[in-house]
Amino acid sequence: MRHPEDYVEAVLACVEAVPRGRVTTYGAIADAVGRFGPRRVGNVMSTHGGGVPWWRVVRADGSLPDSHLGTARQAYLEEGTALRPSGAVDIRAAFWQPPPVPPSPDVA
Repeated sequence: MRHPEDYVEAVLACVEAVPRGRVTTYGAIADAVGRFGPRRVGNVMSTHGGGVPWWRVVRADGSLPDSHLGTARQAYLEEGTALRPSGAVDIRAAFWQPPPVPPSPDVA
């Protein structure tokens, strides 16, 4: 994964693979992609994630930023995502582990 676009595509592909009603975390995506960390995944999502099911990526405790709660909550209810009484996702019930993303071939 030499090009920044490859990293962005790998992150977005992971998000697109999360099944309805399930969630994954920024850290789990970073582990699956095998490069950088959760903050970089968050950066990709904030810049490029509008076209993917962004609400399926949550913090490790199952929460989202306050600015996302209304839209995300509606999506969770429509998809049947397990929620805690606090409104956060029940990460123990809804977590989905993305499989490792194979490295992209280097272009010579």
